[in-house]
Amino acid sequence: MVSPASSLRYSHTSAAVSPYPMPQSLGLRPTMPETPHDDPLTTDASRLAAGRRIRNRALAIGLSVTPFGLSFGAVSVEAHLSLAQVCLLSLVLFSGASQFALVSIIGAGGSYVSAVGTALLLGVRNGLYGARVNSLLRPAGWRRFLMAEVTIDESTAMAVSEAPSASAARAFWTTALSVYVLWNASTVIGALVGNALGSPAATGLDVAGPAAFIALLAPRLTTARMRLAALGSGAIALVTVPIVPVGAPILIGGLTAVALLLVLDR
Repeated sequence: MVSPASSLRYSHTSAAVSPYPMPQSLGLRPTMPETPHDDPLTTDASRLAAGRRIRNRALAIGLSVTPFGLSFGAVSVEAHLSLAQVCLLSLVLFSGASQFALVSIIGAGGSYVSAVGTALLLGVRNGLYGARVNSLLRPAGWRRFLMAEVTIDESTAMAVSEAPSASAARAFWTTALSVYVLWNASTVIGALVGNALGSPAATGLDVAGPAAFIALLAPRLTTARMRLAALGSGAIALVTVPIVPVGAPILIGGLTAVALLLVLDR
């Protein structure tokens, strides 16, 4: 998922310079400050503060994916998926970009091979996220399978950002729960609204899929080489539209982007 929420950056350090003279300059013997971890009250306060920070950020991230969930529900209805199929995709696949690609290709009349291939290609990054999250959380048993299901851009970013504060696990699971619940809820609402409104073309919902996909992609193009690869692969995809089956241009464009990044990294 594909969600806007894939490029968070947080900082938990601060620095201060005292305007007052140091004790040595006053002829006083400096005293050793108590370390925060020796004070139970300080430790409890820090944990409470970390918990509030994580909950607030997780909720904000969850709310930020709801417009994309609404769009996905509406686009899925346009592609003639039933409400049960829409819900199953969000519950099981749970990857915004992959879901949008899969439904958009099917809705345009593309083959299931192209749709599934593109969704899998976009989901490769989640496997890379999994390696990083596994090193932070060290899950065991059934938790490994649950972690794999909810390892997405947002939960990974939160876990990595909170690793210095030893709150990676709490950040990961809190964010995963927030996004999972709100993504699935907004998907259902979007599908119901799409059914009620009728023709997607008449209501403008036919552009929701491409618009949401671009909104998911744009924040991740943070470097010049990534933007160059995106433009190059997009151009290749457009050129191949008249000469290849429906859905294939997206897959060709994705493979081109991977090839261009490999070349530019040399």
